[in-house]
Amino acid sequence: MSITRRTLLAATCLAAGSLAAGGPASAQGDYPGSKVVTIIVPFAAGGTTDLLGRILADRLGARLGGKFIVENRPGAGGNTGVAAAARAPADGYTLTMGTVSSHAINPGVYAKMPYDHIKDFAPISQVASVPNILMVNIDLPAKTVPELIELLKKNPGKYSFGSSGAGTSTHMAAELFKVSTGTDMVHVPYRSSGQVTQDLLSGQIQVSFDNITIAWPHVQAGKIRALATATPKRLEVAKDLPALSEFIPGYDASSWHGFFAPAGVPKEIVAKLSTETQAIMKEPAVIEQLKKLGVDPVGSSQAEFTAHIASETKRWAEVAQKANVKIE
Repeated sequence: MSITRRTLLAATCLAAGSLAAGGPASAQGDYPGSKVVTIIVPFAAGGTTDLLGRILADRLGARLGGKFIVENRPGAGGNTGVAAAARAPADGYTLTMGTVSSHAINPGVYAKMPYDHIKDFAPISQVASVPNILMVNIDLPAKTVPELIELLKKNPGKYSFGSSGAGTSTHMAAELFKVSTGTDMVHVPYRSSGQVTQDLLSGQIQVSFDNITIAWPHVQAGKIRALATATPKRLEVAKDLPALSEFIPGYDASSWHGFFAPAGVPKEIVAKLSTETQAIMKEPAVIEQLKKLGVDPVGSSQAEFTAHIASETKRWAEVAQKANVKIE
């Protein structure tokens, strides 16, 4: 399997021929009609959140007979773009992708948030769950998780790990690892997963956790060593790779991605978007494309997603407190 941006972009073209230019959607009611709907992605283009957002934009446009576009607004672990969505008019024409970072982790690690992740949004659906994997530079003398733990314990603070930003799932996955194993590493935050990968390849950093969609091609090419998945169980696409829970009971640092509307958007519109998103994530072609990439389609209901956000917020707040992670 080769997980590349081109492969995942293919999923966004599943219905390109049926995407309307923005005419009225009479069969679906008056939304979205001829007005363009913008989906804010709070991370850079090419990442997992961006690519999932583009799948939704394409399929929603095809299903609702309107035009949905993606606008990337990266920064502050997702806070910049999500805050922009929170301030947008509550008319259904500005929506946002959100992640475990923006809607569960950040509220527990940032001293001041530019939005209220509960009050300022109407959850539409959890779109997908994306596993993170633990990787090390190929020259690091640790070929297994126990060997890495032993190395870090003998050399506290000597080695560094990279993340795609403070408060992101890739950052907190490492913090959970440190707390759970009694080890210490220096955190080096970057603006994107691509930068993390490049410095891991070159040896500027020695450890990282990242989405499997970004990291797996480098692992398969033998340029980066994968030690484990940051999941409760092994993955179908990487059956020979152990799960960290096999060494650290209860460990789970999976990343998830969801779809949100600003609070105040008419309930009928939010309900329609939720119904359509759930249907999209059950389309056989979408499922097949995402499964090949190690991404688990979810397509939860509004109620299920709301409950998941509450549970995850509590869990990551506890991790942040134990790891003493606070961003001023």
